[in-house]
Amino acid sequence: MSENQYEIIALELAILARRVASMTTYRKTSDLDRSHYLLLHQIHTRGSAGVKILAEEFHLNVSTVSRQAASLEEKGFVTRIPDPIDGRAFTLQITPAGEQALTIYRQERTTRMQELLASWTREELDTFGDLLARFNRTF
Repeated sequence: MSENQYEIIALELAILARRVASMTTYRKTSDLDRSHYLLLHQIHTRGSAGVKILAEEFHLNVSTVSRQAASLEEKGFVTRIPDPIDGRAFTLQITPAGEQALTIYRQERTTRMQELLASWTREELDTFGDLLARFNRTF
């Protein structure tokens, strides 16, 4: 691959990041933002988890995830479950309100993607999804 191709990919990713951020900022109808969505999705998918595990999963520092978790807890979307061995530690568990918020947010994002990609073929969607997943795994 030529240096120009890497430059094109870097530019297109920057444009994509800007557009996704704009889309979620100005069309926001739920109580979640992207960081909340990702944490709730992770807890929903993998079960209750501690802040340290979540920070490792998302390659973030613990203080960032702690702030996000505190915000989710304040909204009633997660609860803290104390660790029976270490009284200082806890895991986060999604609440019914968190499940509902996650479902609504996920549907909003899915609907928006369906609108944006309506003209794409099934093969193009499959390829794009596979390549995005592969790209994300490289981190």
